[in-house]
Amino acid sequence: MRFFKIIAVIIVLLIGAYSASMYYFVDESKDFKIEKEIDYPLEKVFLQFNNLQHFTRWNNFFTSSQSIDIDYYTPYEGQGSSISYVDPKNDTDGEMFIRYENPNKSLRYQLFEEKNESPTVVDVKFKAVSAEKTKITWVVHTPKLSVLRRVENFWTEDRFAENINKSMANLKNVLGNKVEKDNQMASIKYDSLMVENEEEKLLLGINVSTSNKTDALYKNIVMNYNKIYNYTTMDLGKKDDEFGFPMLITDADNYKDKEVSYFLGIPLSKKFGVTDNNFSFRTISPTQNYVMYYKGNYAGRVKAIQQLIQKAKKDEMRFNDIRQTFLERPTEDQDVNMKLSLSVFK
Repeated sequence: MRFFKIIAVIIVLLIGAYSASMYYFVDESKDFKIEKEIDYPLEKVFLQFNNLQHFTRWNNFFTSSQSIDIDYYTPYEGQGSSISYVDPKNDTDGEMFIRYENPNKSLRYQLFEEKNESPTVVDVKFKAVSAEKTKITWVVHTPKLSVLRRVENFWTEDRFAENINKSMANLKNVLGNKVEKDNQMASIKYDSLMVENEEEKLLLGINVSTSNKTDALYKNIVMNYNKIYNYTTMDLGKKDDEFGFPMLITDADNYKDKEVSYFLGIPLSKKFGVTDNNFSFRTISPTQNYVMYYKGNYAGRVKAIQQLIQKAKKDEMRFNDIRQTFLERPTEDQDVNMKLSLSVFK
């Protein structure tokens, strides 16, 4: 009995010492600042922060959990917009608000986690370093914590910094795909032959062999694109701004064959485990391409492909595959809008 009394006294003394040290030496809340730069224009970056539907697609706080459920409330962007979230697997919930907005300059968020009545307040400031680079500064004020919980302030800043690092990588991928799509659409010159250098790409898609009858081939492409799109968005949970334009890869001159083999895929930023054996990853090496943009019925692409091949032969260039990039979603009974790229080399 005496032993237990001694243990109880020691525990009380330890709790007292801990509480006293927390009270006198650890602040009840914490303020810190984190700065980052990203190689995208200010206007495009700001739109990813003031629209909470965009924000939750790349911010690691929300993307790190597969079980989180988010409700969005009007207005969906800018001052007054808000969300609530529940994550049953991790037993967390909360609300987030945009309390202040100065367009393209600053935002103030309030985050209420679980039952805490005191919010985390985050002021985010944006500054254009150049036409293509933006500086982002987070100034964070954490909620007041009770004496017993103040130890959490020792790792709050590190945890927040880690979340920002992961979020910035996600944001770079999102903006990379959006900017690439915008630039491609803005640079289109139909039926003009150009030379381009194409960077390495990682595609998730399907290998297919099918009839080369015009209607049958295009219907087959539409069907397989829908399979890939549904798998990417529904099974993998990717959003449209997280991947690039769909690309079909096939032999340059197989338009003359009775049967066509092709790979159709969607560009993604990184490789991961795929549970469905119908889909696979394919890495496209950097190449120099002869390029033409084409708009019309799918059968009409053959004329453009022939022009690219004739140009390669005239320049005494060897060539490999033809890449058909669909700038608009391939849809049955509709014209295509595509970029045709013939990879060439000496």
